[in-house]
Amino acid sequence: MKTTVRRLAIVVATLIAASTAHAQRAPRIGYVYPAGGQQGQTFEIAVGGQGLTGVSDAYFTGKGVQATVVAFERPLNGAETELLREKLKQLEDQRKTASSSSAKLATPDADDEIAGIKEKLACFGNGRPFNNAIAENVTLRVSMAPDATLGDQEIRLASPSGLSNPLVFCVGQLAEFSEPAARGSLKAEIDASPRRQRKREPKGEAKPITLPAVMNGQILAGEEDRFRFTARRGQRVFVAVSARKLIPYLPDAVPGWFQATLAIYDTNGRELAYADDFRFNPDPVLFYEFPKDGQYEIEIRDSIYRGREDFVYRITVGELPFVTSIFPLGGAVGATCNVQLRGWNLTASTLALDLRNVKPGLLPLVATRGQSVSNFVPFAVDTLPEVLEADPNSATTTPQPLTLPVIVNGRIDQPGDTDVFRIEGKAGSEIVAEIFARRLNSPLDSVLKLTDAAGAQLALNDDTEDKGAGLTTHHADSRILARLPTDGVYFIHVADTQHGGSPDHAYRLRVRPPQPGFELRVAPSSLSGRTGGSVPVTIYTLRKDGFTGEIAVSLKGAPPDFKLGGGNVPADKDQAKLTLTLGEPQDDPISIEIEGRATIDGREVLHSAIPAEDMQQAFAYRHLVPAKELRVAVAGRLAATGQVKIASETPVKIPAGGTVRVQITAAIGEKAGDLQLELSDPPTGIVVKNVSTSPEGAEIEFASDAGKVTVGEKGSLIVQAFATRTGAKGKPRRIPLGALPAIPFEVVGQ
Repeated sequence: MKTTVRRLAIVVATLIAASTAHAQRAPRIGYVYPAGGQQGQTFEIAVGGQGLTGVSDAYFTGKGVQATVVAFERPLNGAETELLREKLKQLEDQRKTASSSSAKLATPDADDEIAGIKEKLACFGNGRPFNNAIAENVTLRVSMAPDATLGDQEIRLASPSGLSNPLVFCVGQLAEFSEPAARGSLKAEIDASPRRQRKREPKGEAKPITLPAVMNGQILAGEEDRFRFTARRGQRVFVAVSARKLIPYLPDAVPGWFQATLAIYDTNGRELAYADDFRFNPDPVLFYEFPKDGQYEIEIRDSIYRGREDFVYRITVGELPFVTSIFPLGGAVGATCNVQLRGWNLTASTLALDLRNVKPGLLPLVATRGQSVSNFVPFAVDTLPEVLEADPNSATTTPQPLTLPVIVNGRIDQPGDTDVFRIEGKAGSEIVAEIFARRLNSPLDSVLKLTDAAGAQLALNDDTEDKGAGLTTHHADSRILARLPTDGVYFIHVADTQHGGSPDHAYRLRVRPPQPGFELRVAPSSLSGRTGGSVPVTIYTLRKDGFTGEIAVSLKGAPPDFKLGGGNVPADKDQAKLTLTLGEPQDDPISIEIEGRATIDGREVLHSAIPAEDMQQAFAYRHLVPAKELRVAVAGRLAATGQVKIASETPVKIPAGGTVRVQITAAIGEKAGDLQLELSDPPTGIVVKNVSTSPEGAEIEFASDAGKVTVGEKGSLIVQAFATRTGAKGKPRRIPLGALPAIPFEVVGQ
């Protein structure tokens, strides 16, 4: 329910002061091109998105990367387009006159000006943007230090409207080749007009490169890009595409990302190798040993010839190290172990690891060849005892005995293989058996089965969704939670549901009693506002092994004047809406953490919330994609009256089927036209019924529907404020002004 108020003191006093700076939502970036560069180099990149007006800074998560804003471009409105057309006609008429009279043009650079106007009209003046989400563009000049942090960083843009979402930005060692950026309008796309700032290459014409290298490009509709290089006989080259890795999910494209295909051709146009994925990963990888000296070509395109500016790719090619698999997939905290490496162009087959000072979690492993660094591979570190799978163990007659709790590092090393493990259990006890394979880059599509001593099946599982694995779309890892019916012997069977198998089909089987717990995600990973203002955040809870308790949340690493409002994550809930009230202005965005704390079986459990972006895939599916940091940008102050405060006792008790009034304190402001208060993602059955003002502040009346709420329900109410302004052509425009501090509530009986 929306409540329109002519003179809403609380909102006017505290929010309208910020409305000019926040007339637009925070910037949002849809692509970065090129999406990376070489250490020690300076180059320009194009960032396409929405709400990019006034972008002044770019921030990176790693060390040694800086950027300055060079230019900003956006679609032209009707008046701007008409003025440019008039200017173009004037210049062309002058040129005709000068040509006929052999006189010189008054403007020495008129030809360049004419070309520039035509280019601008072709890209921005020929109709609405092809895609509003990437219609605006900021050009940045990026400088990388020679020792800039290698690997995947994140880039965010900052403007007076706030801090943008992050996107992947890669820092590499190899020489890079990049085409000029492609950006255009809908009409330009439909008419197949040339790409702005670059000429479209004729079909089949390849761009020369020297190996090893990284090639950057964008694929437009119906296009393929080709690159030509020289290889020698016996040279073992890998070619790896990063596309889906750069932009994990596209909300308006099926299957939800740029599905690249990759091929190698000889000079006669004969296809030598082809890939459209790498195992379960949509980004293709090719390994090829060249049969003779000569010229060869690499081709990349979309699998169904789609394309636009955000179909961005990076291709790494060369006789470089690439790890295809490791074994084991993890190790125990405090131990040392040798990890077997498989792949191409590796100088060693094992890697010695010392885990004595490593915390539980994922450790990124790399192999090296001289100065070259391979791809990063995840290695799991855990606190449980670990053993290696030992053959023969393919049947219940030759099972491998286990003592719980334990992690088994094993492999389904040939097609059709099954690994069987023997455990002993007590009647009524519970066990959890879980496979970690696909989440650790193993091609295994596991299936788990639990049987009793007589062979009767007690539990079976193929796939279990892990909502914490935000980049996974096929959740192929298995999990069983079962209560044992009697004392005795039981068997756990591990196999590949597609009957595959190889030395690469590794897994970690974790078997233990249930251990109730949780993980947390916080979204969005970029927050923006003014000192004294409040910004909404959502805490997502991934509950494990039956844990249903309340989770207390708090800030870590934030200045003391930052406050987290809205209470805790209620029992049984998988998310909570909170607000962060911002403290003093900061010169640059700061990095903070949110922690969750709960008492489970008499012990305190503490976890940090992993920052994430709530991303939509292909019109329907949503994923929590992890980010490296939770960053907060704080601008100048709100009105001098100070921040809004909830004066009523919290949690507010809302009677089922009744109403409750909540007092908000702030000083009187002045008229600001029509303003609205609206609940953001309100709990079912709770609405804003009325708002009134007084010299001391305001009073919001909430009402609940007895048929839709549940007595005992807890949570937080997030109230957003909006102003209605008159926009172009007299049309009303709704402008978001900000949020009030979260209001904790509890539904009670009448």
